[in-house]
Amino acid sequence: MGIEDKLPSGVLLSTVEGLAGYFRKASLWPATFGLACCAIEMMTAGGPRYDMARFGMEVFRASPRQADLMIVAGRVSQKMAPVLRQIYDQMPNPKYALAMGVCASSGGMFNNYAIVQGVDHVVPVDMYLPGCPPRPEMLIDAILKLHDDIRHSKLGSNRIAEIEADEKSALTAGPTSDMTGLLR
Repeated sequence: MGIEDKLPSGVLLSTVEGLAGYFRKASLWPATFGLACCAIEMMTAGGPRYDMARFGMEVFRASPRQADLMIVAGRVSQKMAPVLRQIYDQMPNPKYALAMGVCASSGGMFNNYAIVQGVDHVVPVDMYLPGCPPRPEMLIDAILKLHDDIRHSKLGSNRIAEIEADEKSALTAGPTSDMTGLLR
C-alpha cells in the first residue's frame, strides 16, 4: 500500500527529472550536416515515407543555434573537421551528436590522411550508427535509442556525477582486443 493508492484518480506522480527528460526527448531538432551518401538516407528519413515528424523532429535546422542534435552523415575530411567543431560549439546545451554511417564512426574504407578516422576525434558522440549507408529505419531506431537516453538522463549536479561515473568506467575498461564476445 503506497501513496499511489491513497491519491484520487487522475493525479500523476513523477519527478522533475522525469518530466524534463520527457519533454527534452520529444523536442529534438537536428542540425543539417550531410557530408556524403549517408545524407541521402538522412533526408529520406525526414520525408513522408518515414516521417521523423512523428518524433518531434519536423524541421532540420539550418542554424546551429536552433538545433540540439547534430547528425554527422558521412565522411569528415580534415578540412571539414574545424567547421564541424565550430558548428557543434555554436549549438546550445544540452546538445547531442550522432555519427551516421561507418565513415563518420571510424573513417570507413577511407583509411588515408585526408579523412578523419572517426568523428569522435572532433566532437563527443552520443550514438553511433553503423552501415554503409545505413537505412532510414536504422537512423530512426538510433534516434529513438537516443530519446531513451535523454529521457533517463539526470539533471544538475546529478548529471555531473553521472558523467563522471561514465568517464571513470570508460577509463577503467579493458581494450577491445581482450573482449571475447561472452558475457562475464
